[in-house]
Amino acid sequence: MKRREQSQTEQLRQALAEREAQLQEARSRLAAVEGSTSLQVGRALTAAAKRPGRSLVKLPRDLYRLWRRSGTTRHTERRRPGAEPVRSFDTDRQEARLLTGVVGGREDLLVVATVVGPAIQQAVDPYVRTVPLRPHDAQIVMDGVDVDLVLVSSSAAAPGSPWAHVGDPAVVDRTRALHWVLESAAARGIPAVLLDDAPAPPALRELGFDRVHDGDAGVPLHQFNPVAADLVRGPEAVYVRSGEGDSVPELLTDLGAGVTDADSPDLADALRAANVAVIPGAGPDHERVRRRAWACGAHVVAHADPARTGGEDLAVSVPRLRAAVPSSAEQRTMLRQVFFDAATPVRLAEILEGLDLDTDTPGARLPLRGRSVAVLADPAGEAEADQLADDLLAATLRPTEVVVPGAAARLPGVQRLRAEGVTVRSARFNAPDTPEELTRDGDRPRIGGLGTDGWAALAERATAPWAYPWTGHVGADRLADLVCAAECSGADAVGAPAPASDGSEDTGGDAGGQGFFDRARSHGTQYVFVSAVTPELARTPLLRRGWNPAEWNRRGSRLLALGPDHGTAPGGGADGPAHSAADASTGAIG
Repeated sequence: MKRREQSQTEQLRQALAEREAQLQEARSRLAAVEGSTSLQVGRALTAAAKRPGRSLVKLPRDLYRLWRRSGTTRHTERRRPGAEPVRSFDTDRQEARLLTGVVGGREDLLVVATVVGPAIQQAVDPYVRTVPLRPHDAQIVMDGVDVDLVLVSSSAAAPGSPWAHVGDPAVVDRTRALHWVLESAAARGIPAVLLDDAPAPPALRELGFDRVHDGDAGVPLHQFNPVAADLVRGPEAVYVRSGEGDSVPELLTDLGAGVTDADSPDLADALRAANVAVIPGAGPDHERVRRRAWACGAHVVAHADPARTGGEDLAVSVPRLRAAVPSSAEQRTMLRQVFFDAATPVRLAEILEGLDLDTDTPGARLPLRGRSVAVLADPAGEAEADQLADDLLAATLRPTEVVVPGAAARLPGVQRLRAEGVTVRSARFNAPDTPEELTRDGDRPRIGGLGTDGWAALAERATAPWAYPWTGHVGADRLADLVCAAECSGADAVGAPAPASDGSEDTGGDAGGQGFFDRARSHGTQYVFVSAVTPELARTPLLRRGWNPAEWNRRGSRLLALGPDHGTAPGGGADGPAHSAADASTGAIG
C-alpha cells in the first residue's frame, strides 16, 4: 500500500494530541512527587523548624507514620496512566473531517475532490460528497481536507471553466496547480482518476493518474427519468444533434420534429416530452444519448449521414414511432436496463473497482449503498416461507437482508435464503393474543396482513436504507423497478396508488381541470407523485415510525405512484441484453 502522508488538519490534530499527552505525563509526575515520602518528610521537618514548640513534639509521630506507609504499596496512587484506547482509522478520519468545517454530510458517502465539468458535477453529487477544487485554492483545500479520491474530467478543460485549457502548455499556472494536487494525492495514498469524457489537451493524460476511464459518469437517473413526463410539453419527435453546426434533415423539419443538442441543459425535458428521439448513428454521443433517451421513456432511431441514407428510413420509422406511445412495460424495461448497466452509481462502482484505496474505506461498495433493500416479512408457515425464498432468489435485484420474526427464522424457506448468502435477521415479535390486544390491533392500519406496529418492529432490525414489506408473491423485476423509481424521483415511498374515497385512483391531478393522466399516453398511474400510496418500498426510518400510510403525505413524505407490474416488454424494449437473477449482484451491495 502507498505511503500516506497527513493533511494539514491531521497534522494539527496529531500535534494537539501530543501536547495533551505531554501535559498528562507532567501531571502524573507532579502527582508522584507530591505523594512521595521524601517530600512529606521534608515538609514535616520544615514545619517543625518553623514552629519549634508544638511541631517538635508531633515530629516523631509524623515520621513514624510516614515510615509505616512507605512500605505499603498504594495501587490507587501508583497506578500507571492507562494506555490510550485504540482508535480505528475511520474514527480518526471522521474526526479530522469534522475539524475542517468543509466536509460534512452523510458518513456513508465517499469524499471526493473534484476537478470536473458542470455536467459531471451534477451527475455525481447525489452519490458522493464532493469537494470542488479551483486553481486559486486547490492547495489550501487539499491541505485542509482529507478525501478518499481525486476525480478529474476532461470536460473541466472546456472554455469557460475555471480549469479551462488545463494541460495546455500555454496555461502553465492551472496545469501546475493540478499537477501539485495529483502529487499531493499520490504522497497521501489517495488514488486519482481521469474521466476522458470530452476532447482535451493530450498532456492532461500525462499528469499522473492512477486510472483513465474512457467515457463519462454514466446516466444520472435523478436528471434523466420518466417522472411526470406527461406534464412536459414539447414535440413528440426530437432530433438530437452532436453540435450546433450539424444540419437537421429536411424530412424531420417537415414532420415538425424538435431540435436539441446532446450537451444542452434542456435535453432531459426534450427527451421526456418525446415519443421518439432521432440520435446520431455513430460517434461518441451515440451511446450516451441513446441511454438517456431510454431512461426518459423515448424510442430511439439512430440516424446516419442524411446524404447517404436519403431519409428513406426516417420517413417510415419516425411517423410510426411518434404515434406509438411507449407502453408501461416498454418504458420500465428500457429504464431498468439503464438502471443496471449505465446509471451513475454503477459507473462509479466500475471506476472504483480495484483502486488502491485506504484501509477501511468501503470504496466501490459505497456508490451502490443507496440501492440496498431490507425485505421485511412475516411468513405464516412453511408454504409462505418457501414462496418468499422463491421470490427473492429469482429477483433481478437481490435484497441485502431479510428480517423476519424470531419464530419464522427456523422455517425451511428462510433457512434456504441464509444458505444462499442472504443475511437473515430476526426480530422479537409479539402477536396479540388477548381480546383487548386483538381489538386494538384490528383498529390499527395495516399493510398486507400486518399492522404498522409489526412492520415498525421488523424495520428496527433492518440496516439497509430501504425496506420492502413482503405481503405475497411478487414478480422478478418488481423490486428492481421500485428501487429504480426511488432513485429517479428521490421519493420517500413508492407503491401502487391508493384508492380515493370514491373508489377511484389518486392520480395527482387537479379535480377541476385536466389530470396528469388524461392524455392518451398515460397508460395508467405511473411515475407520478400522489398524495397516498399502498407502500411497497419505503425508507427504513419512515417505516420505523409506525405511522398510518394514509398520513405520510401530510407528514411531509414524498410519495411516488408506480402501477402494477406488467412484465417485460416483447423483445426487451431495448437493444441490450435482458437481466436475470444471475445479474442480481450488480444491483446493490450491502
